[in-house]
Amino acid sequence: MNLFDLTGRVALITGGNRGIGLAMARAMAQAGAAVVISGRSDDLNNASAREIESIGASALPLVNDVSDSASCATLVNEAASWRGGLDVLVNNAGTNLRKPPQDYSLEEWRWILDTNLTSAFACSQAAYPHFQARGGGKIINTGSMFSLFGASFAAAYAASKGGMVQMSKAMACAWALENIQVNVVLPGWIDTRLTRQARIDVDGLHERVVARTPAGRWGEPDDLAGIAVFLAGHASDFVNGAVIPVDGGYAAQG
Repeated sequence: MNLFDLTGRVALITGGNRGIGLAMARAMAQAGAAVVISGRSDDLNNASAREIESIGASALPLVNDVSDSASCATLVNEAASWRGGLDVLVNNAGTNLRKPPQDYSLEEWRWILDTNLTSAFACSQAAYPHFQARGGGKIINTGSMFSLFGASFAAAYAASKGGMVQMSKAMACAWALENIQVNVVLPGWIDTRLTRQARIDVDGLHERVVARTPAGRWGEPDDLAGIAVFLAGHASDFVNGAVIPVDGGYAAQG
């Protein structure tokens, strides 16, 4: 058995049309998976699917706004119907608003929690019967350094990403006997659209990140490629409820 071969597997990646999500989708496609790319932009979805197809893999673009939790079941079911099943779910879609806690409106708070956390719950719940039908499955949830640390400008985001860790552990315990593994990846400071904006919004952020990260650099989305393939394949069949930083040593640095 090739522990890292994903041939025949179908993977759904929310927020899969750019950044970390696209890097994960591309890596799983290179390992043999057929990938479903979900995001709010039809243009970005289609462009990402064409990129995946250019390497000889199969890709299906699906427009979906996961902040509407009622649509998450529709998304998962459409993904599963494409190739007759679903093997991997990557809950990667996310958003953020940077401001002090006292300045959030409840609508903004709910929007961030709905997009980042409630969507992952709804998609996982919808994927569960499809995994049962396959005899098992893999859920990869994208957390954050703010799953571990606080920040004055990210109360809602940190709450959602901290919740992602505890939700994942609960699901891992609940579904382990059905051969469903649920794990969390914690990206460090990765160079994406969201973090480029953070470097504009937060004075000195770039310098502080580089100074604290033992690797001495920001991460790239492709730094998440290997962990995605590992957690999607047989290599991780006894890895469950794990919380795995991919951060150049940021969380280890005192």
